[in-house]
Amino acid sequence: MIDPGPYLEKYSFIPIVTGPTASGKSAIALELCRMTGGELISADSMQIYRGLDIGTAKDSPEELAEIRHHMTDIIDPGESFSVYDYAKMAGECITDILSRGKLPVVCGGTGQYISALLYGINYGVEDDAAVRDAEDYFYSVLEKEGRDSLYAILTDTDPEAAELIHPNNVRRVVRALAVGKATGVRFSEKNRKSKLEGPSFNFKAFMPDMDRAVIYDKINRRVDIMMQQGLEQEARSLYENGKAKGTTCFQAIGYKEFEKYFSGEEDLEQTAYKIKLGSRHYAKRQLTWFRQMGEDIRPVPSDDIKKAAGYILSSSKMS
Repeated sequence: MIDPGPYLEKYSFIPIVTGPTASGKSAIALELCRMTGGELISADSMQIYRGLDIGTAKDSPEELAEIRHHMTDIIDPGESFSVYDYAKMAGECITDILSRGKLPVVCGGTGQYISALLYGINYGVEDDAAVRDAEDYFYSVLEKEGRDSLYAILTDTDPEAAELIHPNNVRRVVRALAVGKATGVRFSEKNRKSKLEGPSFNFKAFMPDMDRAVIYDKINRRVDIMMQQGLEQEARSLYENGKAKGTTCFQAIGYKEFEKYFSGEEDLEQTAYKIKLGSRHYAKRQLTWFRQMGEDIRPVPSDDIKKAAGYILSSSKMS
């Protein structure tokens, strides 16, 4: 484990600010960067895509100009990007930021990204030829036999992984099967071993302490604002991008709900309602993920941004 100490005298750990969508984590992370002169590293699986700005609630152009951001706008819609890719690139960003005497501040709500950093979990392997061939094989199984049959294979060969991966997340099901086939080691076993090795850096994770009902209300209001900001036009651009259709980014909440609107089957009001509903369900899943991490995520005040950032700075005599 690399401790920030040799690089930064004031800081004993790298803060991760996480939590469900609309919980206020970005505001806290930005304030933390202002207080320390730090740089922000996104841990959001949708903010990595260029052009997906409104629907992914990226920071404003002013905030992007004020605080240097990393792991945002790094690939085009339609390109593949794994948790392995994220952990590798985020680690490189952290090393670079530390080498320049600045504090990296990680912020995002993608549970797999957070777990990969905090615990050092490697959710896959580098995309070598053997893994890619295995993925091609299982995608052919998917095409011939369907999603249920594919998930049944994972349940039979790696039940532990099957418990953690939703049947609808076809990309992860294929990935888990491909890693097992290519390496000869079950996906779950590989992740367990990598977790025992520990993280590459000394992280501590924090989450705004906010009632679920408040989060749901903020989600509803945020979607209304997104619609006013032009989310429909942004989704249409993605929908008309042939390379993006059917990919992970097009299946993101805030974009996939527009498909029936564009085909004339639903109106804009129905679309907005479905985005709000999907976002609330996603927030619930995020809360479940983070609560399973127990005391590894520390609560911080959600009603005062400066107070929350100050709490993180003072935690464990960080400053």
